[in-house]
Amino acid sequence: MNFLLRIVITAVVAFALSSVLPGIHIDTFWTAIVLSLVLALLNFFLKPILIILTLPITILTLGLFLFVINALIVYFASDLVRGFHVDGFRWALLFSLLLSLLTSLLYKDRRDEEKRDRY
Repeated sequence: MNFLLRIVITAVVAFALSSVLPGIHIDTFWTAIVLSLVLALLNFFLKPILIILTLPITILTLGLFLFVINALIVYFASDLVRGFHVDGFRWALLFSLLLSLLTSLLYKDRRDEEKRDRY
């Protein structure tokens, strides 16, 4: 259930960002849900491989290269998901930064609620 909630939250944030950022285009909300699923799968399977392969440059840049990896995953997702288009790498970088920031804030609120309910 928690996974489905995370997918929906990510889809809502991605769809909202597409209406704010002119370089990001998502056709429908269902496309945003598919995008959210694809991003989850890419982050689960592809991201660890990319992190290991780029470990020297990640260490050299003190972890800032991880932002580039996130942008590459978003850019790759734009090739996989119909109805989702990114106008360039800069838009993918900005979208991935904002998506990560906003979803982590929303997940943090959710985790705080769960901790309060537990005690």
